[in-house]
Amino acid sequence: MAEAPFDKLHEECGVVAVYGHPEAANLCYLGLYALQHRGQESAGISASDGSRIVTYKSMGHVADIFTPERLLRLTGSMAIGHTRYSTTGDTVLLNAQPFSVACNKGQIAVAHNGNITNSQELRGELEREGSIFQASSDTEVILHLVAKSRERTMAGALREALLQLEGAFSLVFLANNRLIVARDPYGFRPLAMGQMELSGGHVVYVFASETCAFDLIGAVYLNDVEPGEMVAIGPEGMTREYFAPPRERAQCVFEQVYFARPDSIVFGVSVQASRERMGRALAREHPVEADIVVPVPDSGVTAALGYSAESGIPFRHGLIRNHYVGRTFIEPSQAIRDFGVKLKLNPVRHLLEGKRVILVDDSIVRGTTSRKLVRMVRGAGAREVHLRISCPPTISPCFYGVDTPTRKELIAANNTVEEIRRFVEADSLGYLSLAGLRAAVGDERHEYCYACYTGNYPTELVNIEALMQGGKKP
Repeated sequence: MAEAPFDKLHEECGVVAVYGHPEAANLCYLGLYALQHRGQESAGISASDGSRIVTYKSMGHVADIFTPERLLRLTGSMAIGHTRYSTTGDTVLLNAQPFSVACNKGQIAVAHNGNITNSQELRGELEREGSIFQASSDTEVILHLVAKSRERTMAGALREALLQLEGAFSLVFLANNRLIVARDPYGFRPLAMGQMELSGGHVVYVFASETCAFDLIGAVYLNDVEPGEMVAIGPEGMTREYFAPPRERAQCVFEQVYFARPDSIVFGVSVQASRERMGRALAREHPVEADIVVPVPDSGVTAALGYSAESGIPFRHGLIRNHYVGRTFIEPSQAIRDFGVKLKLNPVRHLLEGKRVILVDDSIVRGTTSRKLVRMVRGAGAREVHLRISCPPTISPCFYGVDTPTRKELIAANNTVEEIRRFVEADSLGYLSLAGLRAAVGDERHEYCYACYTGNYPTELVNIEALMQGGKKP
């Protein structure tokens, strides 16, 4: 069995797609703007007027890339968009999405969120057959598989390509006169479907990684693209079909814990409500006498509200965030990550001085940032600092599209909770239990992936590779 490409690019990105609106590229731009938190390295849009596809992409933030003049060149009623960050892959324009090519099936463009775990194997086969790759992203493999297919229809060619992929993908695909979206059979990454109406009753279909993109453009959330489902929209209308039978669902729980915006609905569940329940459960599982509950902004805010509500301890914004600095978790440079805490956050001394503080954060990865936060709060005069984390200890890397480091770099994979507490220099440390997290996201039917907390992966290829690298035996 081929090895999964764990030394390559892992992406947690945002995708948007629009069909049937005269300003489709403008709507994509607004959708990407709402999804900027999912990737801050590069962004791109491909638009089609029914006869040709025009793509523009660049490094940087969405608002800086897409000036009014550039958007004017992206004409047509169909468009797809993507915002991205990289981790161990190349930080270059070649890896920015969407990828667009002209082939024997006409012009096609594709963008995806996730990580194709057998992409290196597929890429090797394609290269042996003569394919030439320009980028190091696994997304490019999809285009080559579609171009190689002998299926006569675009939907057929894409279906054949998707059946060869393993791992996680929520994909948006643009041909000259049609839009196709698809989700992997496990449903790892989210992909929501919505619609809006134009004058005369004309229906516009929109797709996005999170529903907060719909709110900005005035679209109504309908449902999710189902795991293993492909939705195609063209001149003949919309068709929904399963390109593969759905597997046992493995929705990424870290979307609820950290990635998604609180105002989004992800996997059909309110992120705000989930995080409040995480905080309430955390307060029940790890109570402590304290004066104030302080969130680590922004991803710890909602859980801290839940902790405060459950414990009765007042909530205070004791750390103020500079919103013009990127999130440390997704910055590609270690140097920026180490310096980023002071760039991003500043303590409010008069709130913290002399207080027993409960500091609520969404996760601890390496532990270095948490230690700096605890030191910062203590340096502002706090008498005690009690760290509370709204998910279980992260003991295993993710191979399905979330930027977590190798097992040896994960502090919880190699240390006890008490050892982590001493490292981060907190007076006490409490993690939410796995049962508490499962209840908070309403996972009665066991539809989420918890591999980063358990070491048990939903797919065989990854389980074997993780075991070879010293991971937990499933």
